[in-house]
Amino acid sequence: MTNRSVKTRSVKTAACLMIAASSMVAGCNSDKPGEFGRQRPPVGDLDPRDRGLQSADVVQASDQMAMTLLGLPELNASRERWTIVVTGVQNQTATSRQSLDVFLIRLKTNLARQGRGRVQLIENREQFRDLQNRELEQERDDFGQGPGAAAPGKKGIQPDFGLYCTARDLPNRGTNYYQFEFKLTDLNTREIVWTDMYEVRVAN
Repeated sequence: MTNRSVKTRSVKTAACLMIAASSMVAGCNSDKPGEFGRQRPPVGDLDPRDRGLQSADVVQASDQMAMTLLGLPELNASRERWTIVVTGVQNQTATSRQSLDVFLIRLKTNLARQGRGRVQLIENREQFRDLQNRELEQERDDFGQGPGAAAPGKKGIQPDFGLYCTARDLPNRGTNYYQFEFKLTDLNTREIVWTDMYEVRVAN
């Protein structure tokens, strides 16, 4: 066998090995996305295995509320940042024991990301005081006999607005209608400066 024939066979063999290796890698890569998709489905998609409210509702509601709130002409025309405290979700649905605060938590995160320079989030008073009591040293009274009556630390910024949500539902035989009412109230005047609603009907 000539040197030329040996070279040709070697080249062909190497090419075959490369093709086989590429096929194996491609097969592995094609398997991984499918498996990952089954184990970690996107939070913005509905899952046919589930019923009732899903993560897709949290994503859609919080994105919609952030867009309309940050689009307020009064907010964008203001020369000062709006200070907002987020209180929580008042669950008035049939499953009132279930916490629905996840809707407001994601909305709060959206406001923090997208509202820089226009919105300043303020910590909830109870949480703020709890953090101060756990992390700050308390001052002793004038007689040095014990901690002072007041909580340690400064009072902090007083928020101008309170953001909260009320969740209601209308259950039926096959479906349930959910209504999430979001409100932003001026804490100085009691005016409701913004309100919006997220509605969804789900299968039981």
